[in-house]
Amino acid sequence: MVMSEKEKLNTAYHEAGHAIIGYLVPEHDPVYKVTIIPRGRALGVTMYLPEEDRYSMSRQRLESSISSLFGGRIAEEMINGMDGVTTGASNDIERATEIARNMVTKWGLSDRLGPLTYSEDDGEVFLGRSVTQHKQVSDDTAHAIDEEVRRIIDSNYERAKTLLEANVDKLHAMAKALVKYETIGDVQIKDIMEGREPQPPEDWDDTIDPAGSDGDGSATAESDVTGPIGGPASEH
Repeated sequence: MVMSEKEKLNTAYHEAGHAIIGYLVPEHDPVYKVTIIPRGRALGVTMYLPEEDRYSMSRQRLESSISSLFGGRIAEEMINGMDGVTTGASNDIERATEIARNMVTKWGLSDRLGPLTYSEDDGEVFLGRSVTQHKQVSDDTAHAIDEEVRRIIDSNYERAKTLLEANVDKLHAMAKALVKYETIGDVQIKDIMEGREPQPPEDWDDTIDPAGSDGDGSATAESDVTGPIGGPASEH
């Protein structure tokens, strides 16, 4: 897959948004690699490395995951404005919504709905999908579930947005590094997050400059217009 320079820059901002939020929110697995080299249907990937085996998830960790999933979409919105937001965050939105819905309906992690399971037959779900099976919750309860899922999504979206706005300099720095190096690791991520110029990756050959960038690694095409993806940019 060959990306245009605009798409490459967009993907860099999208993945930088994921990485920065994942780095900043509590109880999140450490970010160990970010790449804008296409893999399958994904134009870029942000990778996290668990520090230990984990058999359960706290509410704080789940909400941090939701925040980081929205980091790419928010980066697009910040750089391009709402009219420039792409479809690239579709998988991120789906995953974030699933986590929030499970918190409310399966895991008893909603103060409003309490420690109960709200059954959903054969794929029956809330938030707009048709309910064709026998309903096991009342209309009032279904409405309360929708509202609680929305509250969890909105609060974590706003948290991620606040963090990215406070670290917009790091967003630009990480996107620039991704355009230059295409893949960065935990060393470069730490440099950027601590306000330093990122050192080149160990396997970087500075005699080869990725197509479409000038000598300082900044994109030559539409350099200040970004907002990733023309196809999915997913987080793994």
